[in-house]
Amino acid sequence: MPKAKETVLEIDLKALAHNYAFLKAKLVPETMFLGVVKAFAYGSDSIVIAKKLQELGADYLAVAYTKEGVALRKAGITLPILVLHPLPTSFKKIIKHRLEPNIYSFKILKEFMAVAEKRGEKKYPIHIKFNTGLNRLGFVEEDVDEICKLAESQDAIEIASVFSHLAASEDLNEKEFTLRQLSIFDSISNKMRAKLLHKPFRHTLNTSGIINYGKRAQFEMVRSGIGLYGYGNEAAVDKELMPVATLKTIISQIHEIKAGESIGYNRKYKAEASMVTATLPVGHADGIGRIYGNRNGFVWINGKKAEIIGNTCMDMIMVDVTGINCQAGDEVIVFGPKASAEDLAKGASTISYELLTGISQRVKRLILE
Repeated sequence: MPKAKETVLEIDLKALAHNYAFLKAKLVPETMFLGVVKAFAYGSDSIVIAKKLQELGADYLAVAYTKEGVALRKAGITLPILVLHPLPTSFKKIIKHRLEPNIYSFKILKEFMAVAEKRGEKKYPIHIKFNTGLNRLGFVEEDVDEICKLAESQDAIEIASVFSHLAASEDLNEKEFTLRQLSIFDSISNKMRAKLLHKPFRHTLNTSGIINYGKRAQFEMVRSGIGLYGYGNEAAVDKELMPVATLKTIISQIHEIKAGESIGYNRKYKAEASMVTATLPVGHADGIGRIYGNRNGFVWINGKKAEIIGNTCMDMIMVDVTGINCQAGDEVIVFGPKASAEDLAKGASTISYELLTGISQRVKRLILE
């Protein structure tokens, strides 16, 4: 790997291919695979990741918002793209760019049908989401009859899939709850398929669902987000995956701090004894939030852990390098294959998802083939 000369996010496409193969191996060959590339592909680069997933043979992609899907289309991505949270104001753009909306309420269903009919569409693919326990978005089982009547009453739209979202698939202490969700979804999806002339495919497993419930609930497709980027929500799985993103920076300056001196804004850290600090050009505007300050977070310098001290600044952090042999210009690893984003996040009582997706777009991306 090249040594960093500035703050940079390295994106390793070989790691992505490894993770894709690992997850695909959990499935029977005919099960379709949807790669989630929302939020700049979990903080990396959505276009680069989408192109690689298309090359690897993924069947679908998913984004959160229409704007994300439009960007992929403009970049030449031809795979079907599911928009997970479409809003009525974007329906015309969705159709223009051949994106496929998640329909989660009668209001959204009727409004999208009206737009599709007005534009002369025939059998435009939509996806119907059911709420089976996450209580975020979705229809409920009692809505099946009305949904099917509306779908069969016209030919502007066609239900391509029926899906749901698991609330706690990574937590085996919640196995009973997850199995109940899967049972509810199985009942709903079977009713839908029985009532519709066109039989929609089904999907509900996320990354942890693939790992923990893949043998019993693959249906026709699965969806993976965090697993593709190298994190499996449990230590044993993390060992099998390869983090795609590595955040690196450098040491800008070394300071010798005397006992009693303060460091950073609001004098949040005061040295109890003489110490050495390093200032790094990465801060909360880059995604390393204030929650990581005051020894809640750390970086790695020449193989040794250096804790973040004082308040995180907008563009800089200060770290304790007392006892670490280092100098200005040395490379610093914030997270990556040997410095898990999950471990860094835990120290600040958050999760790898938040850390990864929070990396600012001002941080330079370096693509590694």
